[in-house]
Amino acid sequence: MLPAAGAHTHDGSCAAGCDHDAAPALIPGPLALYIHIPWCVRKCPYCDFNSHQRPSELPVADYVAALVRDLEFDLPNVWGRTVHSVFFGGGTPSLFPAAAINDILAACSARLRFAPGAEVTLECNPGTAEFDRFEGYRAAGVNRLSFGVQSFDDGCLRALGRIHDSGEAERAVKLAQDAGLTNLNIDLMYALPEQTMAMALHDVERAVALQPAHLSHYHLTMEPNTVFAARPPQGLPDEDDAWAMQEACQQRIGDAGFAHYEISAYAKPGRQCQHNLAYWTYADYLGIGAGAHGKISFGFDGRVLRRWKKKNPREYLAALAPGAPDGAHVGGDEDVLLPARPFDYMLNRLRLHAPFALSDFEQATGVSRAAIVSELAQAEDRGWLQGNGEVYALTAQGRNFNNDLVSLFLKD
Repeated sequence: MLPAAGAHTHDGSCAAGCDHDAAPALIPGPLALYIHIPWCVRKCPYCDFNSHQRPSELPVADYVAALVRDLEFDLPNVWGRTVHSVFFGGGTPSLFPAAAINDILAACSARLRFAPGAEVTLECNPGTAEFDRFEGYRAAGVNRLSFGVQSFDDGCLRALGRIHDSGEAERAVKLAQDAGLTNLNIDLMYALPEQTMAMALHDVERAVALQPAHLSHYHLTMEPNTVFAARPPQGLPDEDDAWAMQEACQQRIGDAGFAHYEISAYAKPGRQCQHNLAYWTYADYLGIGAGAHGKISFGFDGRVLRRWKKKNPREYLAALAPGAPDGAHVGGDEDVLLPARPFDYMLNRLRLHAPFALSDFEQATGVSRAAIVSELAQAEDRGWLQGNGEVYALTAQGRNFNNDLVSLFLKD
């Protein structure tokens, strides 16, 4: 049930004489930090992330130094702001030794103010897991791990090109827990080659038995510019079977005490991924590392800047080597203009199942609610949103037609 709208009418106007048509002040939200480690043991055929097969010797020291210079270049955009979450993504960040992760976090915390108890997540490949390294990660300041398990079926893992087997996946999670890291996520995929309903549910059962704090459950998709897009694997479940798998797995995950709080994310109470929540609530984040993206808002002039870094690790390292011109590592900058911000906001915010307030929309975007009155009305008419003029919530139908709902806010 949504709260009463007070003086606001159904179309979002204000009966008390407030002027919502005036451009509201943009108020930057919490700040997050994303750190990209671009190397993997080998590239998975379904992966469209900026990942590259590792060279014979990883340039760990050079890359750590490049990350620090990258951060220093971006610092003027975030003076005085506090970092609430850090996320090491990839690639496979667990290829880097704990000492390197410690050096990165020490350099970042010396240049940025970290909130007490800030969430620090490291993505891990179960095939690169070692007990001593987990202890070292924890000592460095990592307090959350995300394991790319994908499946506990060895046949499915081979079809996905993973370097681990199901036994190694279970062992890695237990080693992390023994090292004192209990805030863990397990990534699972479904609708895999030759996968049946029983196999999909078995994956969920194996994951739940390991008692993680968080589960991510994704449909395997054929992303452009991947091996699978060019040569789709045989035996993929059809749409009806995939939908049935999704519903059955959602039910089982919910029965195990996980709240379904985002399209593909489930968490035990209080264990939602704070870093991903920053993305989904349109908060700000710095992105450092090869191919990393960032988004920074400026309250004083209402500007929203997206910046990305050069994708190729060799080019990125060369652009940040001593003597390279300042900013040579930046792949591009783009101002998110006012007409584009409603779509930009909804593309992220409507991933979450929690209701959103139009006051939050205005603060995050600097756009008046009047700019989206028509779109909100269309969404209500189609049964995708339920609102009272101030607070709006996704309906079950809205979750099922999320792409169509978000597209309502896309301007020509």
